[in-house]
Amino acid sequence: MRKNNTQSISDVLRSFTRENNLDRKLIELDLIKSWEAVMGKTVARYTGNLYIQNSTLFVETTSPIVRNELLMMKEEIRVRLNEIAGEELIKSIVFR
Repeated sequence: MRKNNTQSISDVLRSFTRENNLDRKLIELDLIKSWEAVMGKTVARYTGNLYIQNSTLFVETTSPIVRNELLMMKEEIRVRLNEIAGEELIKSIVFR
């Protein structure tokens, strides 16, 4: 006889990520993947090696001009990324 305790795969995965505290990490990965869509192809071409550590987004830039432009837009970028995340995930941004 079969047990009738079935769950959808999405429910099982959601439960697994919640139990293992992976929710935040997955949101961080989604934000990093959305960088090009948020900033555009031109900016994405001159930036790379994005990572989030202690609520700070680190972005490496290959152009001093792009870096200066991004520094002037820092707060706007932070707000936009947090809107995508649906929570206050990014508290600061560092451009290197």
